[in-house]
Amino acid sequence: MSGHSKWATIKRKKAATDQKRGSLFTKLVKEITIAAKMGGGDPNGNPRLRLAIDTARANSMPMDNIQRAVKKGTGELEGVTYDEITYEGYGPAGIALIIETATDNRNRTVADIRHIMSRNNGSLGESGSVAWMFQRKGTVDVLKSAADEDQLMEILLDAGLEDLSDDDDNYYTVITDVRQLEDVKKVLDEAAIAYENAKIDLLPENYIELEADDAEKVIKLIDALENNDDIQAVYSNMEISESAMNSLNG
Repeated sequence: MSGHSKWATIKRKKAATDQKRGSLFTKLVKEITIAAKMGGGDPNGNPRLRLAIDTARANSMPMDNIQRAVKKGTGELEGVTYDEITYEGYGPAGIALIIETATDNRNRTVADIRHIMSRNNGSLGESGSVAWMFQRKGTVDVLKSAADEDQLMEILLDAGLEDLSDDDDNYYTVITDVRQLEDVKKVLDEAAIAYENAKIDLLPENYIELEADDAEKVIKLIDALENNDDIQAVYSNMEISESAMNSLNG
């Protein structure tokens, strides 16, 4: 089993807080709309849409909102056209950042990102400057109380399990090829093993370990970026040292 960034532990706590923000629904609606536009409005034939709807439902989005977003994507209802643009850059201590956006105004979005980065000791880079450090994978969080390591390994190997991380005290992180994420979810459902945060993720091949001061700066930058409605996701290669984790949790 591989190690996995302790940053993932903090991200889970942040996600719980983000659920209370109105901006979360805005980001989910954008993802559903884009997925429906690209692959059609039937989630059974559109894995990206199915994942987006599952995520929205897991975050208690009303079905009316979900259905409206799908119809805007398919053109049944009038809606805004979003462009997906990915930006790359660096944060404090040389941390690599990938910023995925969905926007109806490219100029506004890039100006906002430059402003946020400059105020938080970050900078934008050229396309391709850090993308080579990351791999796109499917990830699923499984509570350790719901299954043990051997059980997960046994039932998921044939479904596409590539790796299993247990760096978090409460969760295993199942890592799989993006194309097999739905297979992994199906097997977990059939085995009645509860899971959370099934998503497409960008995982760094190597991490940079930070102590508390630098980690706090990077977290502040990522928070500022994620608070922008045009920004769908932010990925980094930050690892947080054990001593920094204790300091941040304290």
